[in-house]
Amino acid sequence: MKTLGLIGGMSWESTQLYYRLINEGVRAELGGLHSASLILQSVDFAPIEQLQAEGQWARAGAQLAGIAKRLEMAGADGVILCTNTMHKVAEPIADALSVPFLHIGDVTRAAIEAAGYSQVSFLGTRFTMDEPFMIDRLQTDSLRVDVPDLADREIINRVIFEELCRGKILEASRAEYHRIIQQLADQGAEAVVFGCTEIGMLVDPASLPIPCLDTTQLHADAAVSWMLSIKRMPG
Repeated sequence: MKTLGLIGGMSWESTQLYYRLINEGVRAELGGLHSASLILQSVDFAPIEQLQAEGQWARAGAQLAGIAKRLEMAGADGVILCTNTMHKVAEPIADALSVPFLHIGDVTRAAIEAAGYSQVSFLGTRFTMDEPFMIDRLQTDSLRVDVPDLADREIINRVIFEELCRGKILEASRAEYHRIIQQLADQGAEAVVFGCTEIGMLVDPASLPIPCLDTTQLHADAAVSWMLSIKRMPG
């Protein structure tokens, strides 16, 4: 089994999902008392979020690149970043490494292509919905990736930062997400991408009118496949 380095804490609410899902995946494949070989550094999210708000992405990228390199030096055979938004600085992180960096966008695109969708909708923070770094990585000539309108993007972003990242699960917010997803389905979306690692905490995919691609689950599954060299899975 390869050892995986995780850059977490953004937020720790979703990082704990990564830890559980990866360990569950290894146990499901190997059985018995097997668990994942992981090295985790969980950052203090408040300073990172401040850099996001100020647009100081280069500084944030340099900090995360340094963490990635330390994980490699500690014995990680590969590294993942347990957040969608900070994949805006994926390039300097990957450049700092001499081991693989498993990009959440590549994993998600592989899942979309495998399902054969031609139109999906993407939910996430305002950074991932408004800027091209994730949408462009997913979108192809045969795939259209939409986002909600501005008012709904503001609702989605507020719920993520003011509630989910703080461990708050509110029924009113769940209802708003369901309303937004139903509207996207009515506009032709064949599936919805949970492009924020916290959204799955709020919305049960089984309750939705269209299929869901949860990037947290997809990223964790791909990490397990890579760690165990399972060729039938993406990663």
